Amino acid sequence: MTMPEAVKPFLVEWSFPVRTYDIDFAGHVSNIVYIRWLEDLRLEMMNEYFPLSELLSRGQAPVLRSTTIDYKQPITILDEVRGYMWMREMEKVRMTLEAHFYKGDILAATATQTGVFIDLESKRPVKIPEHLQRLFQQQIGMP
Repeated sequence: MTMPEAVKPFLVEWSFPVRTYDIDFAGHVSNIVYIRWLEDLRLEMMNEYFPLSELLSRGQAPVLRSTTIDYKQPITILDEVRGYMWMREMEKVRMTLEAHFYKGDILAATATQTGVFIDLESKRPVKIPEHLQRLFQQQIGMP
């Protein structure tokens, strides 16, 4: 189920300091740092909307299937970075997250991640928990 463009269910935002060890030989934030920032945003989303402890107590866990990052502007050591992540799409089993990273008012990168929830015992995908599906539908304005 896809939502209207302006709606951003499960939206979280986070400020990221750029550390000296985040910088590559060209003076830009290294590609791997974006992966870490995506993980930070995803963990923040989970803490707010579907705590990992609750999922684990049900014998489930979220697993990423893919990550795509589109680098638009380099981020350097002096930039202030703000990241945003939301649930762009939720199907019965698969979910798609979208993230944007800004340096000031400039869009520096976008990312898309797809994932599933798995049963920890069987390691097989399971339906997205019903309470999350309901919350997603409420946030996009579906009854």
